[in-house]
Formats: sequence, structure tokens, C-alpha cells
Amino acid sequence: MTSSSTTEPRIAFRASAAEDARAALAVLVARYGDAPAEEADVVVALGGDGMMLQTLHEQMGRATPIYGMNRGSVGFLMNEYREEDLIERLAAAERTAIHPLTMRARDREGRIHVAKAINEVALWRQSYQAAKFRIEVDGKPRLQELVCDGVLVATPAGSTAYNLSAHGPLLPLASPLLAMTPISPFRPRRWRGALLPDRAAVAIDVIEDEKRPVAAVADNTEFRDVRRVEIALDRKTDLVMLHDPGHGLDERILAEQFGW
Repeated sequence: MTSSSTTEPRIAFRASAAEDARAALAVLVARYGDAPAEEADVVVALGGDGMMLQTLHEQMGRATPIYGMNRGSVGFLMNEYREEDLIERLAAAERTAIHPLTMRARDREGRIHVAKAINEVALWRQSYQAAKFRIEVDGKPRLQELVCDGVLVATPAGSTAYNLSAHGPLLPLASPLLAMTPISPFRPRRWRGALLPDRAAVAIDVIEDEKRPVAAVADNTEFRDVRRVEIALDRKTDLVMLHDPGHGLDERILAEQFGW
């Protein structure tokens, strides 16, 4: 990618609090400069997947592409860290556009809370007792009672995160799908979730919410004591990630399914 006004892109760097990320930040800023985020052509995030998600949330609404370099642990969303040839790597990078979920949660007091999720929206039990949910898709009841520790709705980009740990399906990035995955289901015991069209509007009601309190979480934003949660893909918001050729998310999702 190139800047419209200069031969080299204006880069804004962001780093996690990890020691390796802070050290990399100092080296890269000295070498390439550091533009204000609102003026940058690209944001380079240094850290792990959590840092990438944080940066995506910070840049939401700006559509500034984000190029991550791994200075964390897993780094599924990140590129390999190298100090050299960053300008060339940015120029050759492949773009991946994703959309976040919008979560609209109503709590026990009737208050409405709205948050965005790039990976998933998850509902969790808050107490020792299992939660009970009623699930609607596009206004039609699909599951009258799900007894479990929780349930989540994941985007294709988020299907490799908590969804995968909960034994949910991996989704190719370009697939027009969302994954709904239960967390430790008790009844119906054999229900393992559903694949939904990404245009679907999901509504989850909490049954016996005072006896079995539930929290709703959009990525890292949590609201407690919810009674109803509505989830839908926000097609108006584009989030752009950059990856080195041959190392995009589609390739990583394929590799994950074959044990790499």
C-alpha cells in the first residue's frame, strides 16, 4: 500500500505492555517514524492477538488498515516480526476486510447496552448454577430451552478463538456464516451448535434470570445481569487487516484444520 501524498506510507505504531512489544516499538519508531493514528495510512500493531483486537476496536469507523507483528504468544492474527523491509512488506500485503458483530443487551433494570465484537458475543452463567436460554433466529424460536454454562456467536475471524476452544467449527474467512456454539451443554446434551447465515438476526433470552444470572460479553466488554441479547453483523463497518502474501487468515484457518 502507498500513501496518496508521499512515496512511503505514514505509519502509526501501537504496542502492548509486554516487554518484547515495547522494545520493538522503540526500534521501529526510531527507524520508520510514528504518525498520529488519525493521520496514518496504516497502523502497525505489536503484540499478540489481544493487541490486534484492541487496535481494531480503537480504529473502528476509520477503516485504516492494520498490520500486526507478533510480539506475543499465539499471534494467529499477526505477521512474523522483522525490523527490516517493513515498507516493502506493507506494499505487498494482502488485505482482508471483516465486519464486527453488534450486541444489544437489555439488563434486569431495563437498561440497554450496545457493544461491538470482532471475535464473538458470549453469554456466561454468573453463578454456580447452569444458565437457561431461549434462542430465536430471525424472530422464529429455534431452541426453547438450552441448559449450559453459556453460548456464543462467532464471526469467521473469531471462529479460531474462543469458539474453537468450545469445540465450535472453523469458518473460512470469506464464508457468509456465523457460528453459534454452546459452552458445556447439559440439555439438549447432544446439541453442538449451529451454522447461521451471516445476515441472520439472533436473539437470546435468559430464562430464570434472577435465579440464574447471566453476563453478556462482546470481545472484552461485559455487561452483567442481562435478560435479552440481540446479535447481528454490522455490514456498514469495515475493518481491514493486512497480512504477508501466503500468510492470510484463510491460509491459517486451513492450516489449523490440518493440525499445523
